[in-house]
Amino acid sequence: MTEWDIKKLRILRTLRERGTVTATAEALLMTPSAVSQQLSNLAKQLGVPLLTAQGRRVRLTDAAHLVLRHAEVVFAELERTEAELAGHLRGETGEVRIGAFSTVVPALVVPAVEHLRAVAPGLVVRVREAEAAHAYELLSAGGVDLALSLAAQAPTARDTRFSRVPLLVDPLDVALPAGHRFAAAPGLRLADLAHEPWIFGGSGPWSEITLTACAAAGFVPEQAHSAAGWTAILAMVDAGMGVALVPRMAAAEQRREGVVTRILSADQPRRHVVAAVRRGAEGGPAVARVLAALREAAQARTTVQPG
Repeated sequence: MTEWDIKKLRILRTLRERGTVTATAEALLMTPSAVSQQLSNLAKQLGVPLLTAQGRRVRLTDAAHLVLRHAEVVFAELERTEAELAGHLRGETGEVRIGAFSTVVPALVVPAVEHLRAVAPGLVVRVREAEAAHAYELLSAGGVDLALSLAAQAPTARDTRFSRVPLLVDPLDVALPAGHRFAAAPGLRLADLAHEPWIFGGSGPWSEITLTACAAAGFVPEQAHSAAGWTAILAMVDAGMGVALVPRMAAAEQRREGVVTRILSADQPRRHVVAAVRRGAEGGPAVARVLAALREAAQARTTVQPG
C-alpha cells in the first residue's frame, strides 16, 4: 500500500498554484533543488510521473492533477481537524457531564449552559439531577465530570480524590404566609419564630440545615409538616400551614402571591454551594470552560438584590 506524504503533496499543490519550481521554493522557504528532490521522491513513491518539461518550465501531468484532486479532500479534513483541535484546546468542543442538586439546576446550571451555547456551541453539556451524596458517587465512578453540592455535604479538602471550587454563598430567608403577624415586622430574627409551626423535611440535608439554624438561634422548631420539595413547602406556607426556611435561590425560582419572603436581620443562616471535579480534571479545557461559566452565573446571581 502506498504511503502518502502530506508534506510532499503540499509542495505539489503549491507548484500547481505558483507555476514554477523557483516560485514554489520561495513560497515554502525552500531551495529549488530541495523542491525538485521532494517531488522526484513523491513520484517514485507513487510510481507515476508527476511533472513533464515544457521549455524552461514544468507542467503537472494528468496523474498529478488526479492525485491533487483527491488530496484536496485530505487537506480539507486536516483543516477541519486543526480547527476542531484548536477549539478543543480552548474548551470550545467536547462534552462535560454535570451532576447537580435540584435547586442549583435552574439557578446556576441553566444560565451557564445558555451562555455556553452562545459562545461555545460545540461544547456539549449534559445535566443529571442528583443529590449531593449520589453526585459524588457518580463523580468518583466517572458517571459525571462535575458535581454541584453544598459544602456541608461535600468531601473535605483532605479527600485527595476531588478538587473543590467555591461558587456561591446562598442566604436562607424565611417564608411566611402573606397575612402572618411577622410578615411586615421590622428587624425580624429567627428567634422570633420559635413558637411557630415549621415545615421542613423529615430527614436529610435540609432537615439538618433547618434544625442547625434554629438551634443556633436558641430553639428547637416544632415540625408541623414534612416535605422535601420546595413546591410542596411553599404551597403549605401559602395555605397558612406554617413557616419555613427557604434558600434564596429556590425562593427566586418559585414565587407565590400568598408567600412573603423575609430577610433575617441578624442571625441569617447561609449555605455554601461548591463544585467538585476529580482532582486534576479542573485543568481540562472543557471542564475549565464550564467551571468559568458556572462562576459567572454565580457572580451574576450575587449581584441581584432580593425582591
